Amino acid sequence: MKLNLFDKYIYIGRRHQLKQNMGQDGLILLLGNEDSSMNYKDNTYLFRQDSSFLYYFGLDVPVLAAIIDTESGDEVIFGNELTIDDIVWTGTLPTVSEMASMVGVDKTKPYADIARYVHKALTDGRKVHILPPYRPENKMKLADWFNTSLNDLADHVSLKLTKAVIAQRVIKSPLEVAEMEKAVNISVDMMQAVIKHTRPGIKEYELVAKAHEVAIANDARLGYPAIITTHGQTLHTHYYGNTLQEGRMVLSDIGAENTMHYGGDLTRTFPVGRAFTQQQKELYEVVLNSMDHAIDMLKPGTRYKDIHLAACQKLVEGLKQADLMKGDPEEAVAAGAHTMFFQCGLGHMLGMDTHDMEDLGEQYVGYTDKLKKETSIFGLKSLRLGRELQAGFVVTVEPGIYIIPELIDRLQAEKKYTEFINYDKLNTYRDFGGIRIEDNFLITEDGYQLLGKYLPKSLKEIEALKG
Repeated sequence: MKLNLFDKYIYIGRRHQLKQNMGQDGLILLLGNEDSSMNYKDNTYLFRQDSSFLYYFGLDVPVLAAIIDTESGDEVIFGNELTIDDIVWTGTLPTVSEMASMVGVDKTKPYADIARYVHKALTDGRKVHILPPYRPENKMKLADWFNTSLNDLADHVSLKLTKAVIAQRVIKSPLEVAEMEKAVNISVDMMQAVIKHTRPGIKEYELVAKAHEVAIANDARLGYPAIITTHGQTLHTHYYGNTLQEGRMVLSDIGAENTMHYGGDLTRTFPVGRAFTQQQKELYEVVLNSMDHAIDMLKPGTRYKDIHLAACQKLVEGLKQADLMKGDPEEAVAAGAHTMFFQCGLGHMLGMDTHDMEDLGEQYVGYTDKLKKETSIFGLKSLRLGRELQAGFVVTVEPGIYIIPELIDRLQAEKKYTEFINYDKLNTYRDFGGIRIEDNFLITEDGYQLLGKYLPKSLKEIEALKG
C-alpha cells in the first residue's frame, strides 16, 4: 500500500506554526479516525481520515493519534503494529515508526499509551487541548481519558486550539490549491459525463453511476453523496429512483475528492431532453445573472454576507421581471421575501472537507467574533460563510431558485410577503423544481481565480453539451 503524502517538511512546518500560534500551553491531542462497521464488525464503511489529522500528520491510516507538547516541543504518534492476521487479510504497511518518519516525527508509542499521557498531563495540572469530536468512538475514548461523561465532554473542547487550526487551514497554500485544481478538474469531467448521458426514460441512479465511474477512473472518489435529481427544489436529496421525463430538468451537485483528500463542489442544472423550456430558460438566466454578479464582487476585504445579500437582490430583480415578485427588490430582501425562492446561503468554504472544517464549528469557520452567525432568521441561518474574504480562501458561489409547494402553501396561508410575491403566478410554477449553478473560486490578492477548467454554464453551452 502506497501512502499519499506531501514532502515531510510541509507537515513539520504546519506543526511548527501550530505550536507558535498556541504558545507554551500544554498538550495538543489530535485523533485520527478508525474503521467503522456497517452491518457487522468486518464489513466497514469506506475509511476517511480526520482532516485535521491529515493536515498536520498526513497519515491516511486507521487507528492513529498524535500528541504535540507545546512546552517541550515533543511530537509523538500513537499506533499499533500490524499482527500476522492483519497482514493476511489486508497486506503489509510500513511500521508506525516508518510512517512517523515520513512526516518528520521521531517518537512513536502503542495506541494504548495515550491514556497515560493524558492522565499524567491532567494530574500535573497541564492543559490537554482537543478539537470537537464527531465520531462516536472518539467521543467515548476522550470521555474515558478525561474521566468525564459524554454529555460533559464538550466542556473539555479547546476553543483556543479550534481557532488556531481554523486560522491555519482556512488559508490554502499553493500546494493545496494545486491539489484542489486536480479535484475540480475531475469534478468537471464527472459533470460533463452526467449531462451528456442524461436523456428521457432513464433513472437518476444511472447518472449517479456515471459520476462514480469518472471519479474512480481518475483514482478519486466522491467527496459527498451525489445530489442528482429531477426534484431540484429539495436541497440535499439523496433519493435516485425517479425516471427522467421530457420537459423536466436535472439538478446535479457533485464533487470529486482526490487521493490527497482535497475536493471540488460543482452544480449544474440542465434539461432532461435537448433543450430548456421557455419558462426554464427565463429562471435559469435569473440564477446565472445572480451568480455572475456575486462573482464580480469576490475580493479580499469584502464580507461574504454582503455578497450573499447582493446576489439575493439580483435574484429578486430577475424574479420581478418574470412577474413572480413585485415591489422594491432591496426592501424585499430586507423583509426576507426572497427566501420563498432562495432558502439557503450563497456558498461556503471548500478544502479537504466539502463544507470545509464544519466539524470545528460553522460559527468559527464562516464567522468571526465581530460578525456573529445569525441563527434564527430564515435564509441567513443557513448562510455558512459571512466573514470578510481573505487571499487564500477557497469558496463556492451557488445561487439558486427552489420552488417548494409546501413553502408556498404555508406562507400564502400566513399571508406573508403579499406585498412582494405574486402568489397567483407562483402557484402555476408548483411543479417547476429547482435551479442551482455552482463554481469554486480562490480568493487572490486583488480578486479571484476560477478553480479548475471551465465548465459550461450558459444556456447555449449547456444545450450544446446535450447534442
